[in-house]
Amino acid sequence: MSENHQAQAYIDQMAEQRGYVLDYHKVMAKHDFQVLQAANGLVNAAYLAPRSLDRTVKELIFICSLTVLKAPKGQIESHIRVALDLGLSPQEILEAIEIALPEAGVVAFQIGFDAWKSVVGATGIEPSVQVHDAGVIS
Repeated sequence: MSENHQAQAYIDQMAEQRGYVLDYHKVMAKHDFQVLQAANGLVNAAYLAPRSLDRTVKELIFICSLTVLKAPKGQIESHIRVALDLGLSPQEILEAIEIALPEAGVVAFQIGFDAWKSVVGATGIEPSVQVHDAGVIS
């Protein structure tokens, strides 16, 4: 099997195991397959392999840590979608994101919150008094 075919099979397997693949996974599969395999080995050992923590707990930890690290919105959204697919409720996911508040502050929290809001379609309550528009975080 050629390296291109191996890389394609590997990306497909990653997508099936994780429920998502990131853009860097796809590009690394084409341009540095060996390093992708090495990096993914660590992810498999710490995140995907069955161990003491189940996958739902690991997803909540991932969502919170990505929020604290101010990861790109799409990366956080992908983990929120996986968490929902695993049966976690929107409320459980929100509570994991809220853990970022005391440790990383409101700016980091808003990044995760915005990803959660987009994925679950959450809306708010508009003030009935005149206020200045604070803008839309996206």
